[in-house]
Formats: sequence, structure tokens, C-alpha cells
Amino acid sequence: MSDPEAAAQPPPQVSHRGRSAAPIASSNADGEEVPEFEPFGLMPRGPPPLKEFLDIWDVNMLRKPNEVNKQQHSTYLYASDHLIVRRGQEFQLKVTFDRPYKPSDDKFAVEFVIGGSPQFSKGTYIPVSVTSDRQSLWAGRVVDSTDNVVTVGITPAPDCIVGKWRTYVAVVTPYGIRRTRQDESRDVYILFNPWVAADSVFLDEGNEREECVLNEVGVIYHGAFDDVSERPWNFGQFDYGVLDACLFIMDKAAMPITNRGDPIKVARKASAMMNSRDDDGVLVGNWSGDYTYGVAPTSWTGSTEILLNYSSSKMPVCYAQCWVYAAVFNTFLRCLGIPARVVTNFFSAHDNDGNLKTDIILDENGRIDKQRTKDSIWNYHCWNECYMSRPDLPQGFGGWQVVDATPQETSDGMYRCGPASVQAIKHGQICFPFDAPFVFAEVNSDVVFYSRNPRDGTLLPVKVNSSHVGRMVVTKAPGQDTRRDITDQYKFSEGSPEERTVLEKAEEYGCQREKATPLEADVDLDMPLIEVRVGDDFELKLEFNNKSGQARTVDVYVSGNVVYYTGVTSSEFLFKTPKVTLDPRKAEKKVIQVRSQDYMRQLVEQANLHFIATGKVKETGQIVTAMRVVTLHNPKLSVQVSGLAKVSEEMLVTVEFTNPFKFNLEDVYVRVEGPGVMPPKSKHYSLITAGSSLTWTESFTPRREGPTKLMASLDCAALRQVYGQAQLTVKP
Repeated sequence: MSDPEAAAQPPPQVSHRGRSAAPIASSNADGEEVPEFEPFGLMPRGPPPLKEFLDIWDVNMLRKPNEVNKQQHSTYLYASDHLIVRRGQEFQLKVTFDRPYKPSDDKFAVEFVIGGSPQFSKGTYIPVSVTSDRQSLWAGRVVDSTDNVVTVGITPAPDCIVGKWRTYVAVVTPYGIRRTRQDESRDVYILFNPWVAADSVFLDEGNEREECVLNEVGVIYHGAFDDVSERPWNFGQFDYGVLDACLFIMDKAAMPITNRGDPIKVARKASAMMNSRDDDGVLVGNWSGDYTYGVAPTSWTGSTEILLNYSSSKMPVCYAQCWVYAAVFNTFLRCLGIPARVVTNFFSAHDNDGNLKTDIILDENGRIDKQRTKDSIWNYHCWNECYMSRPDLPQGFGGWQVVDATPQETSDGMYRCGPASVQAIKHGQICFPFDAPFVFAEVNSDVVFYSRNPRDGTLLPVKVNSSHVGRMVVTKAPGQDTRRDITDQYKFSEGSPEERTVLEKAEEYGCQREKATPLEADVDLDMPLIEVRVGDDFELKLEFNNKSGQARTVDVYVSGNVVYYTGVTSSEFLFKTPKVTLDPRKAEKKVIQVRSQDYMRQLVEQANLHFIATGKVKETGQIVTAMRVVTLHNPKLSVQVSGLAKVSEEMLVTVEFTNPFKFNLEDVYVRVEGPGVMPPKSKHYSLITAGSSLTWTESFTPRREGPTKLMASLDCAALRQVYGQAQLTVKP
């Protein structure tokens, strides 16, 4: 018998010896000592006296938020003492020598080094000369020389490696190179630059760029397409430690340093690293409803706590669902300077067999066969779009790209998705990398109802609904807290000639569709929208319309299910079989009473009820169907701010909640945070009895000026997704 503990050991690390001269540099944290004196030849008696040559007394990186670099590079919001700049744009530093600099006699350079084994040919060692006769990959110039102080301007290449670079100033003497010793305070972070046309993430539209790079406060949309709910989120990309956490994620993935200047490779690698499925990435997915060993996905209010936990523990954080993956991925992309936004697709197909069909199987009477219906339609699904050029694709497929970190399907052997060009998806060009067919199916699948023959098991398509999936795609509008419908960026309007052409194009690339076009039933069935609060009784209306000139009788099966937001059924709480008789060209309403006691005990998180009505017209054998998702509305949290809203002045936030139900809430967690003003804080209440209230007051001290928000959530097993927020503007 083998020892189970031995079996659980990680595989032994195999050396690179015999395969490569040195290991591939894949950690930004690694660094080799650079000698302070590098002789040009043998020095048997040690370095000679270098009195007459320049000596470096001080290097000032001009790294304060109010100094020229962070202001010009739009990095003044980062809570970091280091210099943070964007590539392709000049930044400045001041070098103080022991005497005035003489351009004709003195030679000096500024050297930048990243990762282990830095090499000029790999772009990981960059010496920048300040004279025009010795220019390197990065441009350098003397901006000003006054007394002993020289101001140097340096412009990193617009495609240089993104990460943390070590900086040295080196003076060339006839005997060798004399340089400053390594000093962490001189390290410089270089990010992607959407402000510069030569950078592949350049985004011309100013409002969009401001929103998708600099905005820390987001809104994530969920619920149903005709009853949209909002969830505030603190992306916190400028919070202390978040930038280092993002670089750590690439180190943990062992991503070669040389690939880190390519936004396509960075986004694809991060898409795999946001989930823990195959690489111990950032977040553990959990849709079960049991979150005993972690934080419920609905409880998180921001990304900061998740990223800092991951970088300090080096272990995946529990737990996430699609919007948490998308929100944390958004923080990662914005933090590194890649324009990004969270997108919600309402009625998102998760197809089990890779075709463009979501199959619903009915028995011979028109009732759903739950055993055989395997495909699910998520009520909504969140992913990200990031903005970049695509030199690997034909002209016109740059711009917004879909990336999705929620582990659904493997891509090249790992749970990841994208970047897939939104333009390619819209035009059916799904042959282009990466993962376009999967995203295309999420927004374009047909819902096909099949009638199953019990004798031989054959399936006959009886109804095709081509407009249900991908009903609406939304994101937050730039500069305001309203939503923006971007469905037309993913697909042409339903039934248009362009849409038909696109679907034919997708078929050429292997996407199968249902070719059959069953006859439209001459009876329409509709379930109108209803808004319901958690705990309410309500009426479900079925509206029938007989369009034929003859009487019709319909045997209807109405099934009410408690569902997860992924469309997966938890339990059936209602089943009715009304029979409806319709006069020629007449409409008829049927009302079904739904009682809270039937569904409340079985509710799962996000409180979604899914009603599906299917039926058979007796006279014609035609099938009628209607589906309705009812998102139960939760009570709100009250968030109040008091005190003088000034930088470094203590303020108070008060979170209040009253339990409106006839039952107790147990094991309740309340969280609150706000970018630039309050780090994430949480409080646990073991019991909130029916009808009672809680009040939690917490102090905080704003660390920077400007408009911001405080966001709070309340979460327990019986009640998820309770949110509140307060706006405030901090004065200097």
C-alpha cells in the first residue's frame, strides 16, 4: 500500500540543467546584485582612485504624488511611496553629483533592470544614455543642469515590459563603470499607457479611458434583463499593496518576464490565474450555498481584501462566483493600466455540448423532462472587456476584447477564456483566437424545445426561441452611475439580414444550429413581469391569446422552481396543471396564487424563482411555452456618514438594518469599505431577531480628497445580497 501522505506531496522540482543555460526569468521579485564597480579589465590591486571622475551623491526619483511624474502619468492616486509611471511617456529624475556635470568630459547613464539574469537582448536590462550619440531602446535627455544637479528625462519604449524595475545611475570612467548601490526606494513601476498612441492599449476616447482606468468605484448589474439590480463594488486598484499583489499574481503563474509587455498574454494568463481550478489562482469558486470555510461570494464589497489576502497567504481565497471573478479581474487590469470594464450578459447560455442550442426536453404531453434536460441558462453572467489592439488578428478586430475568469470550460488545457474580439463575435468570425466560439454561444444560442418519443427516444424539435439568450448585455456608463446597453456591440438586431449572415458564417466555422423551423402555434402564451419582495405572497398571471378562427383547448403545466442564478434548479415548490379553453380570436387570463410559505423555506441565495409554463394545444398538437425569472427584492441597508469630510480628519459611518421578516437571522456578517477613505472592515452578529434592528458605527480617516463612496453589505445564509452605500466628497 502506498502512503497517502506521500501521494499528496507536490511533484519534485526538476532543475533546468542540461535543457537551458539558465532558468527562464519568471519572477519580478527576483533580482541579482549589480556590482558597484565593474572593471573593464583585470585589476590586480583593486579599483584605482577615481577622484577626478563624477561621483553620485543623490538620486531623487521625484516620486511624491504632487510632483511632476505622478501628475503627468495619472498615477498620483496610487497609495505607494515608489515612483509609478506609464510606458511610452517621459518621466524625470534628478541626479546630484559631487561637482557640476560637463557633457564634453563626463559620461553617465541611467540603468533599468527587471527580473533575474537581466540581458540587453531580452529587454530586461536597459542602459539609457543622455547623449544623442549613444541612444538606446529608451530615449534619454538632459532636461536641466543647474550647479551639481542634473534633471534627466527618460521615455520607456511603448512596448517595454510592465512591472517593477530597479534603477541605477552609472558613471563611465577609463577603468570601469561606477554605479549607485541598489536602493529599493529607487525602484520604479512601469505600467501600460492608454494615453499614448504607440501603446497597444491606447484608448482615444477620454471619458471611457477615465472610467475604465482611473475609476475605483463600480456598479455590477445582476437580476433579470427586465428587472435589473445593482451591486456597488470597490475595485480599489490604487489601494496600498494592490499593485504588488497584481505583480505577484504573474510571478505565481511563473509568467516569463519577457512576455509581460504584451497585454494579450497578460490578460490571457490572468484569466487563468483569477480562478484556482488548475494553478492555485486567486479565488475558489463555490455555487453550493455552503460557505462555512470562507466568505460568501455575496458578502464581498470590494477587491482589495481579496488581493491582499492572496498575496500575503499565497493561498487561494474562498469564495467567488462570476461577478467576484469579474470584479477582481477588473481591478487587476485597471491597476496595470489596461482599460477594462465589467459586463453583464442577461440569459447567458452555458452549453454542455458546444453547439448553438440550449436543449429543453418535453415528454409527449408537453411537460418538461427534468431528468433529460441538462443545458442551463444563467439568469446573468459577468465577464470583462479589456481594450487593446490585436496585431495577431486581421485589421479591424482590435478594440474591446472579452476575457472571462469564471472557470466554465478549459481553453488550451486551462480554465480561462479570451481575449476574444467583440468585433469578431458580432460578425461571426469565430475562427480567431481566443475562445470566440464559447462567447458567441453565450450570447447567440437558440432555446430549442424537443418533444421526446417514449417508444424510441427520438427528439422532435417543436419550438425554437432564438431571442431568449443574450437578451441584453450591459455595463456601467462612463462617468455616471447609470447602465449602458451594449447588446448591439455583440450582435445585430434580432431577425435582421445581418444577423442571418452572421449565424451562417458561424456555422461555416463549426457552430451547429437547429435547422428545423417548427410551425408557430396559433396560441400565444405570455407571463408578464412582476416585482416581488422577499417574503411576499403574489399572483402569477398567464395570458393566452388565440389567434385562430377556431376554439382551442390547452393543457398547461406550470412549474415554479427555486433556482440558483446559474439556472440550475434547487427545488420545485409549485406545480399546477390548469386547462384553458379559448374562444376564437379571444384572449384569456389565468391567475396562479403563489404563497411565501411555499417558497421561503426553500430559497437559495440571490432569491430567484423560475416559472416555466409548457402546454399542448389539443386540437393541433402544437406546443406553447413561456418562461419568467422572478428576482425577489431584498430590504436595503442604511449607510450614513457624519463628521467633517476633510483629509486626515476622523469621521463616522453608521450602518443600520431592521429585520423585516417573521424569522430570526443567524450568523450575520456586515462589511463596509470605501476607496481612499476606509479599508475593508467587517462585524459579526450571531443573531438578529425578527423585527429587531442593528446599528454599527465605525470611525475612519480619509487619506485623500475628492468624491468617493462607502459601500456596505449584509450577508447570512437566510438573506443574501443586502447592500447600501453613501456618497461623500472629501475636501483637502
